[in-house]
Amino acid sequence: MSGHSKWSTIKRKKGAADAARGKLFTRLAREIQVAARNGADPTSNFTLRLAIERARAENMPKENIERAIRRGAGLEKDGVEIETIVYEGYGPHGIAMLVECLTDNRNRTISEVRRVFTKANGALGEPGSVAWQFTEKGYIVFNRTDDDGDAIDLDPDELFMAAIESGADDVEISDDAVEIYTERTSFAQVSQALEDLGYHASQAELLMKPNTTIELGAEEAASVLNLIEALEELDDVNKVYHNMELTEEMVAQYA
Repeated sequence: MSGHSKWSTIKRKKGAADAARGKLFTRLAREIQVAARNGADPTSNFTLRLAIERARAENMPKENIERAIRRGAGLEKDGVEIETIVYEGYGPHGIAMLVECLTDNRNRTISEVRRVFTKANGALGEPGSVAWQFTEKGYIVFNRTDDDGDAIDLDPDELFMAAIESGADDVEISDDAVEIYTERTSFAQVSQALEDLGYHASQAELLMKPNTTIELGAEEAASVLNLIEALEELDDVNKVYHNMELTEEMVAQYA
């Protein structure tokens, strides 16, 4: 299981508390709002469709979803302009990090992000200082076990062949999940092809995949995970990418 799926496992364990604070719905609404700028119809706007599906998976109320779509499409007068900003930096022990934010106030956001980096003995970098270490990919996950640990009826070998034939770049199979990577340009095509074949993804998104990863010892890794968690606690932070290798031991410790 790759670092992306492992960190998702950790976050799912902490997800209930996040939702209780209301931060999760705020982030989902912002994501929908940004996506809706390119069209309010999810059938023709694949990014919006994914954002809506993520919101529904988290039981976000229908009226909240529809309001976010209207705001993004400019159909509500009180809609606040949300923009996407990506900050680059290095965490402890030289771990490269990209922090994707959805914000209506750049000054507030960079101030908060810089404060968290500084507190963790990290530092923000100039644009381009870190991004070259990552490649944007489509990422589609099919879980092989449910939240209770019971097996899901899924043939990983059949899914592997279906993904490759649909245009996927890489498929990683583990006991917990089948993870599929695509080029950015073929993400929608592969997602739709697999759905048409009856495969229903547990997760699908565009992400920044590290070109290489760095493995740290348990103590060093803990400081990086604490920084990631602190960043994700910020209201304006949507996603955090890094090039640290997450081991099974880390998942067991933090899940």
